[in-house]
Amino acid sequence: MSVGHVAREIEAAGIPTVSVYVQAFRHVSEAMGVPRTVVTRHPMGRTLGAPGDVERQHEVIGAALDLLESAQAGGALVELEAPYRPGSLSG
Repeated sequence: MSVGHVAREIEAAGIPTVSVYVQAFRHVSEAMGVPRTVVTRHPMGRTLGAPGDVERQHEVIGAALDLLESAQAGGALVELEAPYRPGSLSG
């Protein structure tokens, strides 16, 4: 079972969802008809951004919340154009 399957089941129960995919899997979201998707230009395993890149992580989460708030359905997709950038872990 994938994120898309889970999102569709939750939506069927009347709860809106937003899925965040990396660009390499955009076609999967489109093929599955995931209700709301944010697509990032990040590598696999870094969907929200690099470790320590809090600014980018906030941008991705903000875009997801904006899409959820708009409550668009039927394959709404937002692609974030900003490229991946390495973060900085402090510590």
